[in-house]
Amino acid sequence: MVELIREAEGVDEFRGAVAAGDGVVLLAPHLGSWEIFGISMCYGLHAHFLYMPPDDPALDRLLLRSRARGGLRMAAGGQAGVGKLLRALRAGELVGILPDQVPADGSGVFAPFFAQPAYTMTLACKLAQRPGARVFCGYAKRLPAGAGFRAVIRELDLRRENLDESITAMNQAIEEMVRECPEQYQWEYKRFRRQPDDTEFYTA
Repeated sequence: MVELIREAEGVDEFRGAVAAGDGVVLLAPHLGSWEIFGISMCYGLHAHFLYMPPDDPALDRLLLRSRARGGLRMAAGGQAGVGKLLRALRAGELVGILPDQVPADGSGVFAPFFAQPAYTMTLACKLAQRPGARVFCGYAKRLPAGAGFRAVIRELDLRRENLDESITAMNQAIEEMVRECPEQYQWEYKRFRRQPDDTEFYTA
């Protein structure tokens, strides 16, 4: 999949940060092709990516095989998976997260996203507070007429006075990227299904 990346912004800086060995958190929102983005950006690197296993074991095996190309290691969501990410980050390695994935109960807080309250994971911002860790966020934008993809990756500063401010800053950064190519965001994803008044949308 690496050969599908025809244009790049910020990739050299990102890889330089990984090579420094202080630990890097890579955020890959549901924008463009996050599958191609994650695999291509982590190609040849010692990386762990958090994911939510599907209910179908056969589909899970297929996902693991396809995502393992280039050495990408998958960590299933949950306490064990989070532990893998923490150990990897302490070892100065690369860890990846889809930061706009709706977290489980007790694993998120409400923060604005496009001026609407969105239940947002706390994990990404907690990892970003690790001493020496650097945070990057990006996506693979589809180019016209099947010409491949443009990889866009930028460093974020998510260190704030408190966790709520850090999460708000993360959502704002993702929102800014989405505005660059809104037609390529996965709007059908149930990003706003949970609301502060305990209302749930799209429960079917």
